[in-house]
Amino acid sequence: QSSNDGLNGMIGAKVIVRTYSAGVWFGELAQKSGNEVILKNARRLYRWWAAKGISLSAVSLYGVKHKESKIVEAVDSVWLEAIEIVPCTCLAIKSIEGAPNVEAE
Repeated sequence: QSSNDGLNGMIGAKVIVRTYSAGVWFGELAQKSGNEVILKNARRLYRWWAAKGISLSAVSLYGVKHKESKIVEAVDSVWLEAIEIVPCTCLAIKSIEGAPNVEAE
């Protein structure tokens, strides 16, 4: 198998990662080893509301409702422990990348 097959097939893809204790993140999957991942250009989805549907899977398909969601400004990279890694559609990528940076209330 090449490194682009199987468990490493999403390397380079824009994904949503649900973590054990750090919430939900969106970014480019740069590295994966076991349940450890490094995301580049990563945004924390502090609060998310799917544009259609009710699940995180729906967010990966359709993106988020900007007014109901709180998406944090991107960091260069982040190390996370992943429970779930979901690749995003072009529609979802555009929605999440286009979401305004949340401001402190």
